[in-house]
Amino acid sequence: MKISHLLVAACLGTLSLAATAQWQWIDGNGKKVFSDQGPPMSVPEKNIVRRPGGTASTQAPAPSQSQLPSQPATTAASAALPRASASAGLPRPSGVDRDLEERTRRAEDADKARQAAEAERVARAKADNCARARQGRSTFDSGIRIARINANGEREIMDDTARAAESQRLQSIIDSECS
Repeated sequence: MKISHLLVAACLGTLSLAATAQWQWIDGNGKKVFSDQGPPMSVPEKNIVRRPGGTASTQAPAPSQSQLPSQPATTAASAALPRASASAGLPRPSGVDRDLEERTRRAEDADKARQAAEAERVARAKADNCARARQGRSTFDSGIRIARINANGEREIMDDTARAAESQRLQSIIDSECS
């Protein structure tokens, strides 16, 4: 029995070696693909995550024609073109990219709407401040007696200097808010 267990464990160990001979890359939709065959030529080098033997891909430049295996020049050039054009940064239509662009556009639109609402709120507050300052100024310019409550809770009638100071303060508010 112990030998059979040992044989089963050895078989399982050798089967796991076959699993290490796999390619891993990111396809055009942004999903990871695992395969025992190499990726198609349309997959750029930067998207190849792992090669057989457990070696991770690095940013290696595309092979030149002198480094390619012995093939006719036209075949070598045509084989190098898809990888070179794909890694040149040309936009690829992808569902992930469209979703990301849509979310980004919605976020920008929401930000613009928030800014417009904030600007409108500030404009309303400024118009309200302007109207109140003009009303207060007209009250002070009318000449009627105005009383204020002091810190002790007593009622005081404003004298001419206090009226002039308050009128000047209201005029500065009108100048800044009613432009």
